[in-house]
Amino acid sequence: MALTPSPWHAWDEQNVLLSLDSHPDGLSHQEARHRLTEYGPNRLTPPKGESWLHRFARQFNNLLIYVLLLAAGLSWLSNHWIDGAVILGVVIINALFGLLQEGKAERALAAIRQLLKIRSTTLRDGERHQLDADLLVPGDVVMLESGDKVPADMRLLECHNLYVQESALTGESVSVNKQTQPLPEATPLAERNNMLYAGTLVTQGRARAIVVSTGDDTELGHIGRLLQTVEAMQTPLTLQMDRLGRQLTLWIVLLAIATFLFGLLYRHYGLDELFMAAVGLAVAAIPEGLPAVITITLAIGVQRMAQRNAIVRRLPAVETLGAVTVICSDKTGT
Repeated sequence: MALTPSPWHAWDEQNVLLSLDSHPDGLSHQEARHRLTEYGPNRLTPPKGESWLHRFARQFNNLLIYVLLLAAGLSWLSNHWIDGAVILGVVIINALFGLLQEGKAERALAAIRQLLKIRSTTLRDGERHQLDADLLVPGDVVMLESGDKVPADMRLLECHNLYVQESALTGESVSVNKQTQPLPEATPLAERNNMLYAGTLVTQGRARAIVVSTGDDTELGHIGRLLQTVEAMQTPLTLQMDRLGRQLTLWIVLLAIATFLFGLLYRHYGLDELFMAAVGLAVAAIPEGLPAVITITLAIGVQRMAQRNAIVRRLPAVETLGAVTVICSDKTGT
């Protein structure tokens, strides 16, 4: 359940406390447990995960792979069992490379998420408690000081020489000075200096603030939902591979048909013999090793990126940075 969106930045501290049915000394343990059941844990909904079978099947979603599978099938139809098995083996090894690399990236990201779990100093029944940020609910009062990561969207109740790094949300690299006075309702998000937002960092000072939004209802959660609606784009390498696959398929089919017609009309060979010759020519023309070579090359690139503390989830993405010619940045350098 979500709270009705309110202009928290435009209200004074008393109105915020009344609206959230809270107190400067925080909620009671009983009320906090009730609200946790009502609003759910303070965490972002993770994206739907893929099963290993689905990820493995996705490795075959390439026109050149389709052509290789067709070549393997045609090889078996023409009783070239070893050739067909070799082609199929190359395709499967290529898919396994991609699957294993994606699995390693997913495990690394999961480990990072565990490291980033936040604990916060929260007032319950007037006493300070160190709680996992997952347990925060709207109405909780949280104490913050220099070095703390903001665990939820909050309205400031009091602060002393408070500066917050909000580049994760606004892109502004300079820490923002915070205060507690109400602001006009039309104030843009980046200028609401009486608010704290999940994912930002306290760089100086200390504060007492009340939680107004948790989990997916935070500004960070809104960004996460927007990101899930972004359509996947192909990298320059995958576009080139698709184009090469289409061109190869077209020329191989035309060459096989031309060979078949030439043998039928000018050499008067039998249909069985012509069919085997056309299939053999098509199989010979397909570069079976190309997907494997590309996969191995990308895997080496991914390993080199990992040595520089950059995690790449999918192999083709490592090539994208190499295709960048211009990088645009604003005054913040973000």
